Amino acid sequence: MNVLVYAGNGTTAESVKHCIESLRLHLSPYYAVVSVSESAILNDPWMNKTSLLVLPGGADLPYCRSLNGEGNRKIAQFVRKGGKFIGFCAGGYYASGRCEFEVGNLSMEVSGSRELRFFPGIARGCVYPGFTYNSHSGARATPLRVNNEVLPNVDSRVINYYNGGGYFVNASKYSGVQVLASYEDPSKYFESEHDRAAVIYCKVGNGDVILTGCHPEFTPSLLKPEENAEFNHAIEVLRVNDLSRRKFLQNCLMKLGLRVNKDVEVTVPRITPIYLSSYMNQSLIIETLDRLKQNLDIIHGNTWEDTNDTFCLHKEDEDDHEYFMESGEGQLEHQNANEAIKHLKVFTSKELPGSKETPYFNMQAYFNELEALWRNSNSTPGAIGALLGYGEVVSSTNTLLDNNTRWLSLLPHGTTLTATTQVAGRGRGGNLWINPKGVMATSILFKMPPGNNQTSTIVTLQYMCSLALIESILNYGEGYQQLPVKLKWPNDIYILKPEYFNSLDDANRENPETVDGDEEMFAKVSGAIVNSQFLDKQFHLVWGAGVNVSNEAPTTSLNIVLAKMNEIRKRQGLPILPPYRHELLLARVVFMLENYFNAFKKSGLEPFLSLYYKRWFHSNQTVRLETGQGTRKCIIRGITKDYGLLVAEDVNSGERFELQPDGNSFDIFKGLVYKKSV
Repeated sequence: MNVLVYAGNGTTAESVKHCIESLRLHLSPYYAVVSVSESAILNDPWMNKTSLLVLPGGADLPYCRSLNGEGNRKIAQFVRKGGKFIGFCAGGYYASGRCEFEVGNLSMEVSGSRELRFFPGIARGCVYPGFTYNSHSGARATPLRVNNEVLPNVDSRVINYYNGGGYFVNASKYSGVQVLASYEDPSKYFESEHDRAAVIYCKVGNGDVILTGCHPEFTPSLLKPEENAEFNHAIEVLRVNDLSRRKFLQNCLMKLGLRVNKDVEVTVPRITPIYLSSYMNQSLIIETLDRLKQNLDIIHGNTWEDTNDTFCLHKEDEDDHEYFMESGEGQLEHQNANEAIKHLKVFTSKELPGSKETPYFNMQAYFNELEALWRNSNSTPGAIGALLGYGEVVSSTNTLLDNNTRWLSLLPHGTTLTATTQVAGRGRGGNLWINPKGVMATSILFKMPPGNNQTSTIVTLQYMCSLALIESILNYGEGYQQLPVKLKWPNDIYILKPEYFNSLDDANRENPETVDGDEEMFAKVSGAIVNSQFLDKQFHLVWGAGVNVSNEAPTTSLNIVLAKMNEIRKRQGLPILPPYRHELLLARVVFMLENYFNAFKKSGLEPFLSLYYKRWFHSNQTVRLETGQGTRKCIIRGITKDYGLLVAEDVNSGERFELQPDGNSFDIFKGLVYKKSV
């Protein structure tokens, strides 16, 4: 069954994003959580396939303009027949009998009766002053007193985000209404200690409703610091108290009768649509779409089975929630990421998905940045990154390309897939993992004709790609060159942990002869893999990389270390550098790759060796080499220009060893090169 989050007129992209994030956390994999437009509410047969409808924060009056009449009739019918409904903040005002917002404030007042009347009384606010539309200026971390008689498994005090919400006047006096939590702090509106209802439950016919004046769905990790000390302090308060908030929201969902995850820490989200566009060159996506339709065995007008996955094509004007409509009865169970249909929404016009459809990745920002990079270089835009596919939740960007040979052979050189979350990420040796939000997961297709030197070129592509990646990180903008990142042979990127980063010179200091020691000063922030196939008389190489841009676990990220670097810069009177963004970093990566690849095709790895050595850990590093016949003390001398083999020289005998990356492991923290176990 579906959980629909209204993302139509009146909602804010931020509120939609937080709703989807929190509901997927608690309800996956039992429900498909997707956003819907007002058109879908008005025109689509959503009611019989939906368990929960959510109206998030935003502005109440636009909801009225879009949904009054037929929309509200459908919503009310859905609830009275047994459906579930949540109204967060503006959604809480809207679903009450009367909305009274800033009465007496001529510039902001909104007051009047409302059609749904799930709570028959008045929703009145703002409870706390300072609210400004599209701003965090009035936001605060607000404590709630929980009604433990109704929600016994929740802390008695919960802190959540508040920005402009109301309270439900005399809520406890109405039949079928229970107060789940009350505001703890006083307000000019409250007439008594018992009239502070912040979150309420209402029984409406056979259905269940929860309305809030605050935001228990807001996740502090998605709130970005601003030049507003009070707001930044609120984020920190919310972060420290987040577990109790999540448990409160979880129990509210259970109160509605929904099936929830018992683990409020980790869940596996469901696969979401992939959005395809070649915004800078519309003919590219049109030609690609025609090629797919002409050469694939497409059934039902838009579906084909590939080697590993089943794909379904959609036009750009279709509503995404249609992809999740299930024909059967009952709840959705755990989803097999490989068996799930992969829905591809193709944008052939200059339109792109908006922030409500792709809350974690702005495709417009990506293409704008890429276009600016090419314009500033006075060069014609290249092929790499020109056709972009983005999915919020995918199985694996590498699997989607490399394991589906039918569409792989038809996609153009440079096709780029990127994702916010992978639920079946792939690494060396077939390792699988779930990468969390904050990791830039990307795969890029390289097509190369056969030639005399192609074997060595294919092997060393990973070195060139990882060099382009680290150079993109360091050349993100003025000042980023001092971020202390290093390459580990063959293609991993490590960063100095913030606790060891004390000077801007740390990025430029000479590598020690060995990095032996009990304390590991560096943490891995990026890994990569290249897979190759020979199809239609061409090599098809898929380079896949993940970069921890902003996620805090399990080690550190670019932005965490950048924050430490900003502390150092601030002490020196230097300007603060903005955090890395997935879209802008990816644009720089594909731009850099295009420029590098043109030289790489002609001359292989050799032109890049000096820069590779400048960025890596290992120049003249002393290591112990385990050979099977004992341990040798060796010095790293470099890599071979043909196959990128690691060259190690025995310090006693001068014997030379050339080591393959796929047969050996390199523990930089123990100065040890050893054979991988099978």
